[in-house]
Amino acid sequence: MKNKYLFGGGIIVVFLGVMIYLFTQTNVSYEQSFTNIMDSGKTVKATGTWVKEKNYEIDRANNVFIFYMKDTQGNQMKVYYHGTIPNNFESSTSLVVTGKYSQGNFHASDILTKCPSKYQDQPTQKAS
Repeated sequence: MKNKYLFGGGIIVVFLGVMIYLFTQTNVSYEQSFTNIMDSGKTVKATGTWVKEKNYEIDRANNVFIFYMKDTQGNQMKVYYHGTIPNNFESSTSLVVTGKYSQGNFHASDILTKCPSKYQDQPTQKAS
């Protein structure tokens, strides 16, 4: 009976050890400034807005979506995303891109768009 408890406890300890190791190996950091992204060399999540004045490009042959993004300090960065244009991209108020900065551009593996809320307060009209 005692051997069962030792074996089960050993399995739990090994499982917890593996989980702690995997948890510490995640290296995605969250950055607000593009200057920090350029220096990091790691996979990061960057927040900013789409630069509408520069529009966007779609390379259908290579399935690449290219656009410019601006952070809160006004720094701009060219973003390459291998995939289709996200839904509601043109109406988004902010973007969160996940990826790495290399060769002078940001190569995104994921894009999240934040769109204006349809639940915001609407001005009410007075009844006459």
